[in-house]
Amino acid sequence: MVRGRNTAQKTVTIGLRHPSKFVGYDHADDGLSILLKNHNLHIELQVDGDDPIGKTHHAGIKDVLLEAALTTIMDCEDAVSAVDAHDKARVYRTWNGVMKGTLTETIEKGEDRKILRLNEDRHYISPTGKNLTLPGRSMLLVRNVGIHLYTDAVKTADNQEIPEGFLDAMVTALAAKHDLLGNGKHRNSKENSIYIVKPKLHGPEEVAATVEQFGYVERVLGLKENTIKLGIMDEERRTSVNLDQCIYAARNRVVFINTGFLDRTGDEIHTSMQAGAMLPTARIRGQPWLKNYEDHNAYIGLKRGVAQVGKGMWVKSDEMAEMLEAKIVHPLSGANTAWVPSPPAAVLHALHYHMVNVAQKQKEILSAMPSTLDDVLSKMLVPPLLSAAANGSLAPEEVQNELNNLVQGMLGYVSRWVGQGIGCSKVPDIQNISLMEDLATLRIKSQLLGNWLRHEDQIVSETTVHDAFKRMAEVVDGQNAEDAKSGKYAPMYGNFDGPEFKAAWALVKNAHKAPNGYTERTLRYYRRLKKEILAAA
Repeated sequence: MVRGRNTAQKTVTIGLRHPSKFVGYDHADDGLSILLKNHNLHIELQVDGDDPIGKTHHAGIKDVLLEAALTTIMDCEDAVSAVDAHDKARVYRTWNGVMKGTLTETIEKGEDRKILRLNEDRHYISPTGKNLTLPGRSMLLVRNVGIHLYTDAVKTADNQEIPEGFLDAMVTALAAKHDLLGNGKHRNSKENSIYIVKPKLHGPEEVAATVEQFGYVERVLGLKENTIKLGIMDEERRTSVNLDQCIYAARNRVVFINTGFLDRTGDEIHTSMQAGAMLPTARIRGQPWLKNYEDHNAYIGLKRGVAQVGKGMWVKSDEMAEMLEAKIVHPLSGANTAWVPSPPAAVLHALHYHMVNVAQKQKEILSAMPSTLDDVLSKMLVPPLLSAAANGSLAPEEVQNELNNLVQGMLGYVSRWVGQGIGCSKVPDIQNISLMEDLATLRIKSQLLGNWLRHEDQIVSETTVHDAFKRMAEVVDGQNAEDAKSGKYAPMYGNFDGPEFKAAWALVKNAHKAPNGYTERTLRYYRRLKKEILAAA
């Protein structure tokens, strides 16, 4: 029971509608913390009638703390621009610091200086008087790069580059061994496991190869078999179609699957590059293949009992009210995790899991699952071709608007990736709305523009696209004017031979040649060129 403040008439005593949801409390100098639990997520009510905010609340509540982002993926892939040994060392050093619990970051703003550290655990007393401890940090997974990339950070005896995924697996697992040995003050895994997410896998054969690789790493590092758990990203067509077989190939390791609709859209365009011109991006999202892809992933994941079934990113990083309205569809679809672009977004998205009983929803989905998924698969394999759409043509203004949006977004992102070494960031679109941009969104844009160039007799000419790049370079320069003043940003308009502009254009011009439509090789070439220019200046 919680006793409220005295009123002029009486003291009001209020209890919980569901008393079993009260799971703990803590007395502190600055008030009382009440711990509740709903749908397996915790909520902390912080009560302090003397606090400036608490004074304004009839029960003295000064704040509500939501448990959110129970798991977080640290990234060696889409979110970073790591093109050489120096960059890779920085990525590994950060992961190692987290696993040891020693990572700090100093934030300076004016004369204020703040040192950020990993959060401490949170301690409570249970209703029966026992100590209760909750982790103050997310449980971390680490995403390695895909198997298609090579690196010269380490070379073979005959001076050849090695698969970068081999290096990632070995070093990230070695760093995570600190956690298994208890070398830090905090623990990441309660199950003495290491969690590695592997992107851009094409079918069960590549999943099996990853499982074999993890086994080798375990033997080298002296780890028990199956210590390294695997997260499978269902973001390539061959994996989508064969997801059941992919999970089986990793049956002793898989803990996580998710739909990556951004990369999956890029792969869909590239796979059918020669089949015909594709719809604009907004209309692609409305095609049947995408919904059936999402449904198929949930069906297979739930059927096979995968611990985490995830959904894709919310890219409008500043549009939180819209996200709160829209992203509830993910738990309603049976997903128990999803990508968000920021900590505030994670807290707001946690509300959806209080509103939806996902465990119950998953049971309902499984009971209603069709006996065969043949119809779902057949619809998932229909490419989003313009010729197959109800309106199989595009008005000139629709083409121009799409062209401007795609080109401006590409230049905005590539200029930061190549020019500043920023792998993922908020990039203003043509309406100056900040969007989360990474390699996946770039893959879509470059592949769609490349597709339209392959079918320019139907859509747009190469000259028109190149002219759009020149026009939008001036727009992007204006959006980065402040960074240009400080020397962080190199203007592109009038400097069309600069590495930033050339990288973006090359991604479109050679889109049909890029393996699976991946952008990393082009970006890395021009980023290394930019670093040479900066070093020589």
